[in-house]
Amino acid sequence: MTHPPANPSYQQLPIIDLSAADRGPRARALLHAQLHSAAHDVGFFQLIGHGVTDQETTRLTSAGRAFFALPEAERLAIDNLRSPHFRGYTRIGDERTEGRQDWRDQLDIGAERPARAPGPDEPPYWWLQGPNQWPAALPRLREAALAWIERLSGVAERLLRELLASIGAPADFYDPAFGPWAHPHLKLVRYPGSAGGGADQGVGSHKDYGFLTLLLQDEVGGLQVQREDGAFHDVPPVPGAFVVNLGELLEVATDGYLLATRHRVVSPPGAVERFSVPFFYNPRLDARIAPLPFPYAGAAPGATDDPGNPLYAEYGFNELKGKLRAHPPVAARHHAGLLSPA
Repeated sequence: MTHPPANPSYQQLPIIDLSAADRGPRARALLHAQLHSAAHDVGFFQLIGHGVTDQETTRLTSAGRAFFALPEAERLAIDNLRSPHFRGYTRIGDERTEGRQDWRDQLDIGAERPARAPGPDEPPYWWLQGPNQWPAALPRLREAALAWIERLSGVAERLLRELLASIGAPADFYDPAFGPWAHPHLKLVRYPGSAGGGADQGVGSHKDYGFLTLLLQDEVGGLQVQREDGAFHDVPPVPGAFVVNLGELLEVATDGYLLATRHRVVSPPGAVERFSVPFFYNPRLDARIAPLPFPYAGAAPGATDDPGNPLYAEYGFNELKGKLRAHPPVAARHHAGLLSPA
């Protein structure tokens, strides 16, 4: 299925400068007004002033491109089929969104922790905790990726606090849900160009299920966001910016006052490659996400209700549900007992 071109009448997403928080009360008040509007009205924005340097970015992206340039056999040596924790390399077409193949390959990386196989009385989401898989031929990738997770966790923590403050909520309300056992997730993604048969689903339409996503996209573009008119609109790359979107947990926690917005990626044309690096700022697997107290709660419209995608207060169940759906081969090999009967 070929998607229609995005409506050019929508201009760029809001561009928000996080460094304004350090420039005095008036600048911070303006920052909060911008964050409030973007999070309530759009659910997406471009973030600048985040402090991540070009040198840090190049260190990660060069290692990522080097990974995808490795011979296929070396990438398949860390195939995520080997990992009950859904870590490692996913081949082109092996991930699915809404049941359809996503035309990309990727490397999934999380916090580097020992494996935890859940006991009989423990939630099955503890399978998501475990070691990463790293390519033997590219040792610099491990160092760059783990440094990126730590760096962006700091940026996202700061951003979340400013976002909560912007709607009059306690800035530290969700601090206990994160801490040293937060469950961040990093993807290194390559879109190899259009699939055969005219399909152009790089990634199908979806919402993210955590708190915040910070996306680094290259100059090729392809990300599209659903706006108020119901249509999907292009998100032109802004050099040095992260595209930020809110996840479903924030929508549910604010009863729909903050928006988790559907988005997708259209494959680049022909054999053009696109590289992107999404970072997902997620709480502890066992964190229970309490409703957020804030003065605009009376104006909340209610969170989106999708019977096919129930959301749980305990974060780990949401991520496990998503992984089982997105990675059927891994689920079938390692977690057949968790799959619903056909």
